[in-house]
Amino acid sequence: MTKVTVKDLVDQFDFKIVSGDEYLDREIITSDISRPGLEITGYFNYYPSERVQLFGRAEFTYLSKMTSDERLLIMRRLARDDTPLFIFSRGQEPEYEVLQAAAENHIPVLSSTTTTTRLSSNLTEFLHSLLAERISKHGVFIDVYGLGILITGHSGVGKSETALELVKGGHRLVADDRVDFYQRDDTTIMGEAPEILRNVMEVRGLGIIDVMTLYGAGAVRKEQQLNLIIDLRELKKDSTFDRLGTAEERERILDVDIPKIAIPVQTGRNISSIIEVAAINFRAKSMGFDAAKMFDERLTRLINNNTN
Repeated sequence: MTKVTVKDLVDQFDFKIVSGDEYLDREIITSDISRPGLEITGYFNYYPSERVQLFGRAEFTYLSKMTSDERLLIMRRLARDDTPLFIFSRGQEPEYEVLQAAAENHIPVLSSTTTTTRLSSNLTEFLHSLLAERISKHGVFIDVYGLGILITGHSGVGKSETALELVKGGHRLVADDRVDFYQRDDTTIMGEAPEILRNVMEVRGLGIIDVMTLYGAGAVRKEQQLNLIIDLRELKKDSTFDRLGTAEERERILDVDIPKIAIPVQTGRNISSIIEVAAINFRAKSMGFDAAKMFDERLTRLINNNTN
């Protein structure tokens, strides 16, 4: 898990530092955002003080109606040792007592012109992408027709060479050799390259190449959702593969089951073209058109007709 500080938020978003610019190194440990509406009314039985504290119009208006002493008392109760920062949305300027309580506990105060709901969503997504549990998988991750495809297989089977052919065909590289995955929500796995491997590829005989330099910014992307795993396997005498495409294989990544296809590798087979077809076929299935199912229904009807 990456260490995230308030400065990372300031660098990512267009925040105004109202006070506490010397405290931007405070660590944020959770992607959850708190809107302390109940706490402002005096209810502190459950106060998630370790979260980013976001003040929207409702919280700001309630605070502004308090007396100076009441406001200072509440803000001192909100400003805990583990509270990372206070953020005010919609360009609202916090009262002096907010700044005083924050300064006493070395808490930075930021302001944003963004609406509260949008700001909360943006913060949650950004923090979750950095703080979520990550796993690394060996393979090549590439965007083919908008689908994130992880190409796996034994070393030397031709993963990088296949990915290079796909990049030359207009598709986009996300990561080569090692891919870091994290779970964005209950059904979505996102993948990206480690910083040291971003935009580069290893091709046997050539070594390391910079894909963005050779093919332009349109040939790479920083991250992509994982939709499909394609496992390249050497074709042997005793190898068995699904001939109709009716057998569904899945691989569990974190808490999500990802569809998986095994493709035999043999001299003369254009694997990059097969992967393009696999991507198109996968998209067609997700839209309700399943060629294998249709063929099976035709075969069943033919058998029934011949029997009768």
